[in-house]
Amino acid sequence: MTTTGTAVEIRRSWAPMVGLFLAQMLMSFNVAALPVSIGGMVDEFGVPPTTASTAIVVYGLAVAALVMTGAKLGQRIGWVLIFRVVIVTFAGSSLMMLLGPSIEWIIAAQVVAGASAAIIVPSLVALIAENYRGAQQATAVGSLGSARAISGVTAFFIGGALGTLIGWRPVFAIVLAIAVAVFVLSFGLRGDRGDPGIRIDLVAAVLIGLAIVSLTLGFNNLRGWGVLSATEDAPFDIAGISPAPLLIVLGIVLGQLFFLWTRRRTKAGKVPLVSLSVLGRGSERAAVYAMFIVVALEAALNFTVPLYIQIVQGRTPFDTSLAMMPFNLTVFVTATLIVRFYGRFDPRTIGVFGFVMTTAALVWLSFVVTNNWETLPTILGLFVFGVGQGALVTLVFNVLVTAAPKELAGDVGSIRGTTQNLASAVGTAVAGAMLVGILSWGIGQAIMANTYLPDELVDEVSLENANFVSNDQLRELLAGTEATDSQAEEFVRINEEARLSALRTGLLILAGISALAIVPAARLPRYRPGEIPDPSPAGGEKA
Repeated sequence: MTTTGTAVEIRRSWAPMVGLFLAQMLMSFNVAALPVSIGGMVDEFGVPPTTASTAIVVYGLAVAALVMTGAKLGQRIGWVLIFRVVIVTFAGSSLMMLLGPSIEWIIAAQVVAGASAAIIVPSLVALIAENYRGAQQATAVGSLGSARAISGVTAFFIGGALGTLIGWRPVFAIVLAIAVAVFVLSFGLRGDRGDPGIRIDLVAAVLIGLAIVSLTLGFNNLRGWGVLSATEDAPFDIAGISPAPLLIVLGIVLGQLFFLWTRRRTKAGKVPLVSLSVLGRGSERAAVYAMFIVVALEAALNFTVPLYIQIVQGRTPFDTSLAMMPFNLTVFVTATLIVRFYGRFDPRTIGVFGFVMTTAALVWLSFVVTNNWETLPTILGLFVFGVGQGALVTLVFNVLVTAAPKELAGDVGSIRGTTQNLASAVGTAVAGAMLVGILSWGIGQAIMANTYLPDELVDEVSLENANFVSNDQLRELLAGTEATDSQAEEFVRINEEARLSALRTGLLILAGISALAIVPAARLPRYRPGEIPDPSPAGGEKA
């Protein structure tokens, strides 16, 4: 059920939105700059890449685990005040990145940045809801998706250029400069003074924090520790079972306990950590499901393309950014322009269209992709996927913001932050485990059917247990064996075909997941901007 709004919409200056746009860029630029900086950290501190990459992991963990608590702090203290405070702490983290004398300082800096972002994420939603209405609000929400896309592109280019010419640290001077600009612009924002009477539910905070940490660690280590059976890299095992799936199960159980506890607290008339009323209708839950799937698909593609370009083809991160340019620019443009269609098409129509586009793009890529990502058919596939992805991320977020009362905008922001960070971890981890599993199976089947390669050489090389390697790396490995030149080329041929087959099969599986997502997209609401949804759970679309 919807009721048409009759109030005259008062348009506000876009100047405050510039600060919020830059705040989203601040977080996204920091995250995008980290992978480009890993090589420099390894060289400077003399640590393995896995140790340097811990900075990326702890940032995501801090955001996902603390974002719901951050939202409640914002409601208690006041959004404008706490926004300024965490912008200052984020600036402090960039100073730690610029001056940190050891890898431990770098990791600590990203913990500070992640904890700050855990409050910035819901602050952006709450401040948009406080400062803008109607079509302006939809445009403002869409700009956050644009900021994510454009900051990713610029961080790759600027970080790659600075890393090559000067070093890895100067890129974080840009992060510091953005933080200073956001702090100055924050004085144009308006917001409430907060409610000191709000109490933070510590039990719920611990439950959701541990759930997110368990799920993230479990999914992120599926490849390294084993999908089911524990590998040699697993820190421990239980009856031979990998700790990764056990952590995922534990995370699910803790998540269910969080929901049970929150419902119980709400029934008792106490303030919960997050109001589940923002997910009270089927259309709102469908928006969260759709958000999770589209972000996971984006993360899977962002993992797959660099994997093939940098590992298989042995090219640079700058080459990766060039290959991903059609996708990133398309997401940026689509996320910006899609709000112009809100007056003509309802969210359900746009949502179904978006997932049809992503599904078609993934199916197309599975047929046309080769080991060269710069071909025109591949670029076309990335372009189409970017159109669908850009439309969906903006749309589902806007559905949640529109449906919730202004006072619950922070809760919407916390759900957005938790969903996006968890989906990104899941999408990356599942893509990696899936591709490696398909590759191992394909190589094993090809070697079993091959009568040219002797069994003792197959056992010596043990290619079916290998990860993704380039042809040159494989030839170097075979040079230390008794393989003849023709046998070495046969191994290379098998590996090359298995890699491409794994990629195409993986893209088809992702296409299947995208197609299934049309189901929740079909449950998105039919109201448009200018129509106000009934705020009660009983109103609107039924679950």
